[in-house]
Amino acid sequence: MNNQQLTAIASAFAIQGDILSIKQLGEGFINDTYIVTTTDGNPNYILQRKNHNVFPDVAGMMDNIAAVTAHIKAKVADPLRHTLTVIPALDGKLYVERDGNFWAMCLFIEGSKSYERADSLQLAYQGGVGIGRFQSLLADFTTPLNETIKGFHNIRHRFNQWDEAIAADRASRVAELTEEIEWIESRRKTMLDFWSLVESGVIPMRVTHNDTKISNILFDEATDRVLCAIDLDTVMTSTSLNDFGDAIRSYTNTGAEDDTDLDNVNMNIDMFRAYAEGYLSERQSTMTESEIEWLAFSGLYITFEQVLRFLMDYIDGDRYYKIAYPTHNLVRTHAQYKLLRSMEEQYDDMRRIVVNLLS
Repeated sequence: MNNQQLTAIASAFAIQGDILSIKQLGEGFINDTYIVTTTDGNPNYILQRKNHNVFPDVAGMMDNIAAVTAHIKAKVADPLRHTLTVIPALDGKLYVERDGNFWAMCLFIEGSKSYERADSLQLAYQGGVGIGRFQSLLADFTTPLNETIKGFHNIRHRFNQWDEAIAADRASRVAELTEEIEWIESRRKTMLDFWSLVESGVIPMRVTHNDTKISNILFDEATDRVLCAIDLDTVMTSTSLNDFGDAIRSYTNTGAEDDTDLDNVNMNIDMFRAYAEGYLSERQSTMTESEIEWLAFSGLYITFEQVLRFLMDYIDGDRYYKIAYPTHNLVRTHAQYKLLRSMEEQYDDMRRIVVNLLS
């Protein structure tokens, strides 16, 4: 897309000042992101083309983001830096549609920075602070949110998909996967029992971020303190434990998600402790007893879900995840299963750490 086209799209939003430049920012796997620089004294902006194949309900997604950020703004000391600011289009909508593509804009937060990976205990702690604070600020949020991705982290929904994939056996691979399928089936009841606590309300439904990697936390350049959580495209309603579990899956893995050397893959218990400490420092006062009780388990739950999804996609003929070679999803399955087993072996320690941090 050329600069003239991008300028026309950016000009359709209610921005201040004249546009000086529009440059691509990063290489996102889902959305295309640009920074829009304006004349001196005026704000700069982030312009994104939303991938409506991944997010078919862009209007619903933007409504979610607007509602959540408005709630946060009413609570924080610096509303322009402590959460995203959505910039509406000139017609009042929260997005602009051009040639079948959907675009959204938010204020660029000056003096901020981000990290691509949590490679230290301090960053793991700060990541926990960022998501814990995000959830704490939204603990009293009651506005219904749109379900923009059906069944996200809902293991009952995933098992329905799993059963269909096994029955269809599109790639004729089921016969060779007896051991791997047993990994899933042996834990079916445990995972569904956990999810039934969410369905019954024992574990409450809350606002969830659903993409809790460290790069989605902004830090102040001067102080290196957490500013806010960003990339709110996946904000929906579920159990807040999903966000904690997803972070533990990524932060604590000593290997790669698709590591071919399983000796590399384990759960780093020190990273678990650091993230949990940061998270609970912000979140403890707004958690229920059931959320506390099942906090450590959420790491196992989300990691198991990923094992299931990688294996299911392999059985299904690699239709969802991009692969670099024919057995890529099977390699991912084995690596994530090794991580899951490491978590299961350290589960009692994980629970003790949570108890000790709370006391």
